[in-house]
Amino acid sequence: MPEPVLDIRDLTVTFHTERGPVRAVEAASFTLAEDEVLGIVGESGSGKSVSLMSVMRLLDERAAEITGEVWFGGRDLLTLSKREMQAVRGSEIAMIFQDPMTSLNPVYRVGWQLEEQIRAHDDVSSAEARTRAVELLSEVGIADPERRVGDFPHQMSGGMRQRVMIALALSCRPRVLIADEPTTALDVTVQAQILDLIRRLRQDTGSSVVLITHDMGVVAEMADRVQVMYGGRIVEQAPTRALFRDPRHPYTWGLQGSIPRLDQPRPHRLTAIAGSAQALSETPEGCAFADRCPHRFERCSQWPPLMAHGDASHLDACFLPMDARPALRAGDVR
Repeated sequence: MPEPVLDIRDLTVTFHTERGPVRAVEAASFTLAEDEVLGIVGESGSGKSVSLMSVMRLLDERAAEITGEVWFGGRDLLTLSKREMQAVRGSEIAMIFQDPMTSLNPVYRVGWQLEEQIRAHDDVSSAEARTRAVELLSEVGIADPERRVGDFPHQMSGGMRQRVMIALALSCRPRVLIADEPTTALDVTVQAQILDLIRRLRQDTGSSVVLITHDMGVVAEMADRVQVMYGGRIVEQAPTRALFRDPRHPYTWGLQGSIPRLDQPRPHRLTAIAGSAQALSETPEGCAFADRCPHRFERCSQWPPLMAHGDASHLDACFLPMDARPALRAGDVR
């Protein structure tokens, strides 16, 4: 097997708060292959964004303790100096942030922000950076880029601001592109355009993509492989088709059951996961999903390891017997 582009091993992120330590990500291990789209899905607060922000070293090290290993290009990113990490961030690994209105600087024109990014990593003149900024806006589908390059963020629509964020992320042709909820707060038409844009640019640049989302429909459309997170832990990993055809964890059953199906009779009401996600400071020692799981039993007080049951590419963290799961799932989604 070829070496993965990104190899995360036992990543744990702990925040130090007034009420004591809060573990936002716990022992997460996953890889990203060359030219792959990895979808990371889960509820808000499940650790999706925090895990990738820690990979980028964007968390305040005074408030967050990060342990584990993040291997990229033969180096552990967690051991790099701040100067070394700055050379990686934006140039080799780039991130599209969730809210473009707060991620873009409101007092600088978008062209200036693009030029600053380009000149921070490439030895080019101001004029060359300006030309490249106009080209980038054109590549991401912004009409009249020569004029728009002089706009402030508030002069653009939400979809256009998101396109500027994508242009910023792609300005140095990174090997890894992290897209954190890139379609949040966008209408359905613009959402489809943004997803098509990411797909096309991935093909053009050859970047590997990590797509963070809570939308299972986006995952089904975009991802080659899916990672499901809950309570700061990975509860299931599988190729996309396998995950939708044969989900194995009760939390994944709940996520899929909440999506209306067009190939089945209309249900009286969609399946809902009972209860609500607990605060990370209250995550139990055993299975993080146990308090909301209708199939909880005595063994769930232990922490289930993420492991394969036959197919090495399909991992889950659940103690339920494999032969009993199809019937239990059928009962959940009636």
